[in-house]
Amino acid sequence: MRLKGIVSLIVLGSLSAYYIYEPIPEEIDERWKLMLTNSFFRALSHLADLSELLGVKDYMGVMYFITLAERVVPLSDEHVLVTEERFDGVEVVLYQPQPARPTADLRRAVIYLHGGGWCLGSSRMSPYDMLARTLVTDLNAMVLSVEYRLAPAHHFPVPYEDVYRVVKHFLQKEVLARYSVDPGRIAVSGDSAGGNLAAAVSQQLRQDPDQQIQLKIQALLYPVLQALDLNTPSYQQNRDMPILPRTLMVRFWSEYFTSDKALFRAMMSNTHNGPESAGLLKFVNWSAHLPESYRAKYNYSTPAVGHDRGETAGVPSPDGGPSRAIGDPRASPLLVPDSALRSLPKAYVLTCEYDVLRDDGVMYATRLRGAGVAVTHEHYAAGFHGALMFTVWPTHFAIARRMTDNYVRWLEENL
Repeated sequence: MRLKGIVSLIVLGSLSAYYIYEPIPEEIDERWKLMLTNSFFRALSHLADLSELLGVKDYMGVMYFITLAERVVPLSDEHVLVTEERFDGVEVVLYQPQPARPTADLRRAVIYLHGGGWCLGSSRMSPYDMLARTLVTDLNAMVLSVEYRLAPAHHFPVPYEDVYRVVKHFLQKEVLARYSVDPGRIAVSGDSAGGNLAAAVSQQLRQDPDQQIQLKIQALLYPVLQALDLNTPSYQQNRDMPILPRTLMVRFWSEYFTSDKALFRAMMSNTHNGPESAGLLKFVNWSAHLPESYRAKYNYSTPAVGHDRGETAGVPSPDGGPSRAIGDPRASPLLVPDSALRSLPKAYVLTCEYDVLRDDGVMYATRLRGAGVAVTHEHYAAGFHGALMFTVWPTHFAIARRMTDNYVRWLEENL
């Protein structure tokens, strides 16, 4: 019995070590807290893999538990009025300063788009609810949080189109007047996949000849911006980092486009590009657009391009499908020429060193600046993906507070 107990302790200890301990760079503060936090994500991911393998529930269906675990019912308080409405058929959560009566003093507005790889997340999660309240009280601003539909139930371009419809609806004179919003002081912002949507919407609005009211600024928090090269230095350096390992980010991309697992396998080997992508690879050539300090020891090699028209790495695509969507700037905002960047609003780009998406943000900031756009690039040398959202006990990190303070300060000064 004693031997059995010792063996049980060894097994339990081994399992605990497997799920909890992982090599995290010394530069990251509160490393053990990050290990403990990520052990939950890893365990849930393994459960999701098993569930999908057994045909019980698809991977993202299990991972959606993360969204449900942090879901709240946004309620009004003495400082913030919260209402839930529909803008052009899309659910939105509105946060306004109290009292929310019409006033001659027009206020700022922030359109916020949540992250979650287009498959997870909600504007009704506690970190987003807290951030919206902070923006309302610190900026005396209205915050419009968009509950866009998610993949894999709704593939690209549905999430993007939901967001674009909301923004177009909001940027009408009569709508802005109803909420006492200054037409010249409106921002779009988002984190991760939300940063992707914010960048895409900023670009498309500038190309719309009928759009009279434009955004003043765009604030992109560790955004994901391109699907052509999933082997940039940051994808290689941070392939096993907590919260967003390369495998999960690749899965998010593939699920955004299609439920066909062939695309996921092709993206994992970076052999997913079809002929439509050939002329676009120059926009994500990190040997040209990534400052040398971010390239480290890595050498650039051009991603492989398939030769069969209408087919991407074994994914049949007779109507363009995933193959064409991969190169669509509404999905990959980095894939536009400099001429399309020059008219964009002033930008704030936040990146983290220990994030597979680091190089997407750095390249976009570099290209925007080169096109003449005013850019503030704030890089956190000790940051990891999703850090700004870890503000709720017990997964609250000091770096999240620093990020939030700096982000809000920039909005205060530029919006």
